[in-house]
Amino acid sequence: QVQLVESGGGLVQPGGSLRLSCATSGLIFSSRTMSWYRQAPGKERELVASISSGSSTNYADSVKGRFTISRDNAENTLYLQMSSLKPEDTAVYYCSTYFGRAYWGQGTQVIVSS
Repeated sequence: QVQLVESGGGLVQPGGSLRLSCATSGLIFSSRTMSWYRQAPGKERELVASISSGSSTNYADSVKGRFTISRDNAENTLYLQMSSLKPEDTAVYYCSTYFGRAYWGQGTQVIVSS
């Protein structure tokens, strides 16, 4: 079955960086559009970034210029490089893909605080 496993979250100071990873299995990773979402406390889940099978990327306005989504098809892994982090980036970050239905990982917590 499809499995998405995020890692790399943690506590970071404002202005710092983190790289999130999403290890996948059970799908033809190279052919799937993959996405990162996040959900802050008391807020709805929102799309952060997506990357197509051809590596075209799309970003939320709030993260443009600070976050970079990438993929390693040989390793079936999705990444999110986050830089210049702000307290408002604090959220649980989820890896996701869709075919037939949405698939989600368990999420990884990112806390941006001094």
